[in-house]
Amino acid sequence: MKRRACLLPALAIISLWPTASASAASCESIAALNLPNAKVTMAQVVAPGLFTPPGPPPTAGVPTVFTRIPQFCRVTATLTPSSDSDIKIEVWLPASGWNGKFQAVGNGGWNGNIPYAALANAVIGGYATAATDTGHVGNTASFALGHPEKLIDFGYRAVHEMTVKAKSIIDAFYGTAPTLSIWNGCSQGGRQGITAAVRYPTDFDGVVVGAPAVNFVHLHAGRVALNRSVNVTPANAIPASKLPLINQAVLNACDGKDGVTDGVLENPGACAFDPRVLQCSGESDNGCLTPAQVESASRMYAGAKHPTTNASVLPGLAPGAELGWNVLGGPQPLSLAVDTFKYVFMKDKSWEPSRFNPAIDIDLAMGSDPDDALGASNADLRPFFARGGKLLMYHGWSDPQVTPYNTIDFFYKVLQTTGGAGVGTSIQLYMVPGMNHCQGGPGTDIFDKVGPLEEWIRTGTAPARIDAAHMTKGVVDKTRPLCPLGQVAQWNGSGSTNDAANFACVASTVGATR
Repeated sequence: MKRRACLLPALAIISLWPTASASAASCESIAALNLPNAKVTMAQVVAPGLFTPPGPPPTAGVPTVFTRIPQFCRVTATLTPSSDSDIKIEVWLPASGWNGKFQAVGNGGWNGNIPYAALANAVIGGYATAATDTGHVGNTASFALGHPEKLIDFGYRAVHEMTVKAKSIIDAFYGTAPTLSIWNGCSQGGRQGITAAVRYPTDFDGVVVGAPAVNFVHLHAGRVALNRSVNVTPANAIPASKLPLINQAVLNACDGKDGVTDGVLENPGACAFDPRVLQCSGESDNGCLTPAQVESASRMYAGAKHPTTNASVLPGLAPGAELGWNVLGGPQPLSLAVDTFKYVFMKDKSWEPSRFNPAIDIDLAMGSDPDDALGASNADLRPFFARGGKLLMYHGWSDPQVTPYNTIDFFYKVLQTTGGAGVGTSIQLYMVPGMNHCQGGPGTDIFDKVGPLEEWIRTGTAPARIDAAHMTKGVVDKTRPLCPLGQVAQWNGSGSTNDAANFACVASTVGATR
């Protein structure tokens, strides 16, 4: 009897896993699947560890993640929801051990490719997964010139069409629909996830977004405006050699305020650093900033404003991100933003940043997206929340590309639409001290995103904290809790400051907005 009692819990757990029904199909038979406005171009089994991404061989060898992929059914398809659409998608289906769930993964930049590593990670985790190139090839906006339908595909339609078709393929292959549908993306992938939740609230049960490029039009207009303002004259330009000087001054002023001096600001919003402390008292050298460079440094923190109305176009970067200032403040604007001006705002492939006129071009950019197809500025997530949808957001405080205040502003904009309701039940934002854009930096940038989201969906309550790690040469050397916006990780005063167990998330009202 005792042996039987021990087996019962295990049998109960096994029964929760989906089983293939009698209508489940073989991988190869998916090639004949009839889908509206779509054509399956390939359906084949890939043996364990033998997938190689299409294209030129990687210079550093095949990434380890691809060697760990279990056997799966790889399905490729072309979607044509409009006469000018040419959307490529891939759907990967675990041959065994499917967890019954669907995880769609996002892109970066201007997309134009299938994110194979993200697909691999999802399949390794047991998920059926899908991704799209959003309807064009290459990480550039050149496709948009003269192709408004392709721009709509990029903006929102490709992800939705991919999701609908992927669910049909999953159902055909396993003989059952997924029990849970999740989106997982960062940067452009973050914008894609939020756009999907706003426009198609039934597509996903939960959405994970990191450093979301929402307010997309403002983001690119502000990137060019900020870049031109900090390089308005050669004297204003801050050379890369001086960025460590500024960063160290910030750390000297604010690092110890959180109780631990570790090269990471837990709450950059509480750091009232003034770059004038670095202004040269005599001749300029690498140990100080000229008055013009001090002016530019202040602009990096302040962001870009409309020259006439003084309205914010792009929030500034947070203290602690100085080592990455060349991304937005270097000699030329970010190429992604230049592309947007050329092919979307100005519709002139010969346009150059030297022609940028903030008094005219900011307004022109703002008027280029009347339907918010690209902008992703609509924060009305009430239909998504009403059906129980969960939105888990995260952003690195040291992000030099998508300012964290852009995400914080959007978070509060969502709350405005709900009357302040939903924090911790429908939406939550976790700030990552010391993390750069989506990953990297001195902070704890390695953490599970999907697991906490699924637990939230199961319990109805967002995680009180998410433990994260930092690795050096493949070895974890620090862990720290990530806290919801409005809280910071505080050391309890004993034990290692590199162990998350010795930290608690405590309330902090300083630096929530800028």
